[in-house]
Amino acid sequence: MNTFFTISSHFLKPKSKTLLHPILHSLTSTRLISKSTSIPKKMDRVRDHAYDNYMEIEKKIRKVLKFQTLILSQPNQIIQASRLDLLARRLGFKPHEAAAFVLKFPHFFEIYEHPVQRILYIRLTRKAHLQIEQENRALQAQVPDAVTRLRKLVMMSNTGRVRLEHVRIARYEFGLPDDFEYSVVLKYPQYFRLFDADETRNKYIELVERDASLGVCAIERLREIEYREKGIDAEDIRFSFIVNFPPGFKIGKYYRIAVWKWQRVPYWSPYEDVSGYDMRSLEAQKRMEKRAVAVIHELLNLTVEKKITLERIAHFRMAMDLPKKLKEFLLQHQGIFYISTRGNHGKLHTVFLREAYRKGELIEPNDLYLARRKLAELVLMSPRKAKMDSELVSYHRDWGDDERGFIGRDHVENAFDDFGGSNDDRQERDSHIGGDYDSDTDDGCDRTLDEKDVPATD
Repeated sequence: MNTFFTISSHFLKPKSKTLLHPILHSLTSTRLISKSTSIPKKMDRVRDHAYDNYMEIEKKIRKVLKFQTLILSQPNQIIQASRLDLLARRLGFKPHEAAAFVLKFPHFFEIYEHPVQRILYIRLTRKAHLQIEQENRALQAQVPDAVTRLRKLVMMSNTGRVRLEHVRIARYEFGLPDDFEYSVVLKYPQYFRLFDADETRNKYIELVERDASLGVCAIERLREIEYREKGIDAEDIRFSFIVNFPPGFKIGKYYRIAVWKWQRVPYWSPYEDVSGYDMRSLEAQKRMEKRAVAVIHELLNLTVEKKITLERIAHFRMAMDLPKKLKEFLLQHQGIFYISTRGNHGKLHTVFLREAYRKGELIEPNDLYLARRKLAELVLMSPRKAKMDSELVSYHRDWGDDERGFIGRDHVENAFDDFGGSNDDRQERDSHIGGDYDSDTDDGCDRTLDEKDVPATD
């Protein structure tokens, strides 16, 4: 037995380290290269303060819009101040927090006292109503564009239908009105068909006919611009995306090579039906992975502000063949997308399209986006500015009264003092002038046209 173990151990022991070392070195080096030339699956998120600051403003606007909806839903669009704390609890406010929140935005909320009841009420200011009307006009004016966006959204579905509830949840991002089921879906029967599934009690939006002219992605138009204006090689830009990494993102040599290889991988269009392809091969899986990037890229391009929450993208995951772990998938491509966790205590994830923004502002703004930005500017005005505006209004009111001749009594008395003379002299002057004026008036009134025309007789 001892002889067997001795022989076996001697047989398994390598005779020379020089023969085994090159083999192990070649295997380890090959393994390292294969890992480095593929985009890592799990990556840490690098913050970009321009987008995070954008979401800090958005967080305030979101709360103000909740209060706005609450006020507009009340009778006469006013809320009694004593009931504010009770109603604000539905919006997630803590006790005694709603009143302090309202006082922070005097340009948007107005507290006034009822002239008869002597009770404090809260309502929206005139500026707030004007901004709301401007946003509603912009929303109604871009309804034809919203119809096109909804058609493209349904075309990206692998079944040719999208749940109505999922579109309703994301209607604000896609620029659809609140009553889009009637003003968009049912109003255009030549484009949409509303399908009611009895087995699931859900409504689905279906396309009557697919339009091939709508099957052009936004990234394809950008590639054409890059090719024609910058003269980039057609083979390098044929399947590539615009990549712009956030500040502080570490790009190694092998990671750069991996991104370059990934950019040249072909993929299927988001509007193409892939149900007939065999997905078992490695090449098909790579194409589907890149197609998922193109789907999210196109989904963000269909929104008004080129951003949408990760939770609302997840509603379309099954219909558009998106990966299960969306957050990890998007972190692989931080040069194309940015995920911000600001707002709702880190529980809300907002996905931005990096190429559409520059220094925290949309590069190609639309009317609806500009109307919402003006509403944000109104929200962000300081209370000191509101106090200054009220003082300017009162000053202009007094100045306007003086211009119209409504001069105060003290001002008149001081003016007479400048001319000299006592009060008795002024009273004597006034009585003398008043007497002469009365005599002339009486004389003029007693004479008639007939008396002037008839000649006097001796």
